[in-house]
Amino acid sequence: MGEEARGGSGTPPELVREAEVSLLECKVCFERFGHRQQRRPRNLSCGHVVCLACVAALAHPRTLALECPFCRRACRACDTSDCLPVLHLLELLGSTLHRSPAAPSAPCTPGVLTCHHAFGGWGTLINPTGLALCPKTGRVVVVHDGKRRVKVFDSGGGCVHQFGEKGDTAQDIRYPLDVTVTNDCHVVVTDAGDRSIKVFDFFGQIKLVIGGQFSLPWGVETTPQNGVLVTDAEAGSLHLLEVDFTEGALRRTEGLQAHLCSPRGVAVSWLTGAIAVLEHASTLGPGTSSTRVKVFSSSMQLIGQVDTFGLSLFFPSRVTASAVTFDHQGNVIVADTSGPAILCLGKPEEFPELKPMVTHGLSHPVALTFTKEKSLLVLDTASHSVKVYKVDWV
Repeated sequence: MGEEARGGSGTPPELVREAEVSLLECKVCFERFGHRQQRRPRNLSCGHVVCLACVAALAHPRTLALECPFCRRACRACDTSDCLPVLHLLELLGSTLHRSPAAPSAPCTPGVLTCHHAFGGWGTLINPTGLALCPKTGRVVVVHDGKRRVKVFDSGGGCVHQFGEKGDTAQDIRYPLDVTVTNDCHVVVTDAGDRSIKVFDFFGQIKLVIGGQFSLPWGVETTPQNGVLVTDAEAGSLHLLEVDFTEGALRRTEGLQAHLCSPRGVAVSWLTGAIAVLEHASTLGPGTSSTRVKVFSSSMQLIGQVDTFGLSLFFPSRVTASAVTFDHQGNVIVADTSGPAILCLGKPEEFPELKPMVTHGLSHPVALTFTKEKSLLVLDTASHSVKVYKVDWV
């Protein structure tokens, strides 16, 4: 058999990468299958394939009974068998798997995201709730429960400015929920305390207070056209605000969506103009809340959605989304507080194409955003810090 047939240099790297991701990876632990004992692919009686280590982890220690993580059918660990087609494919591709580079066009996280540094910490930040990046300066803006509600950090994590006094006057911030920074460096904060939206210049001077229009403004995001998207969690709606930031005047408010279920987080893709909204439902009583990500086109047509139950069909543990953003390729990225983890859901038209991006080192992620250099910033409210993740190519 020739070298090309054995998976040598004639095998296209894209094909190898597709095989590696789609066929040669355990979809429970996301480790690559192999010939070693713990990574051998095993057929469950229902037909799904997982690695031997996951079979052992899922099985009851005495009865050896387990539930398929994909179709929920009852199986027994002793009834599993080697998946010969996968083992044969591993032999055919051979060493190509180890030397093929990750395809840059892969739909999600082509490398491994690792935490390079963190900043903040208790005292510097207190129970932070919102995170944004200034598009011009690259500085990081965080809202929290400190005496001054808005903190501005440089790229190294040093606090360079803070403003927004805790208080009851109109220009003060009572209880900030989220923050965004506009294209011309104005800071927009949603304040649940007086149910208003407050606009500051980047030096902390109040420019505009928008009150009396919202029941509970929550998520806020800047559009490529310098508009401001706002979710109203109590009214179940999404709004677009057109603001003259120089004059400090609200020009127009447009209702984009109604009948949403407690919408909180909102994000916009600068690549496609798509808008993602994170809904929260708790209709079944305490402790049974569910989340749903809805994605609309720039013309507000629904193009994709997935909820907690839908994700449970593809992921072995419950996913509770707490924040949403887009990466530079238009993939939807969510923070999961149940994991806790950061997950890539893929492009809206292909929902869900689930792949973990960060699975270690987080406690309670509540906000996330990407920098121009494609670093991922995650706001972890339990550790009162911002964590900076970068791709380590493998």
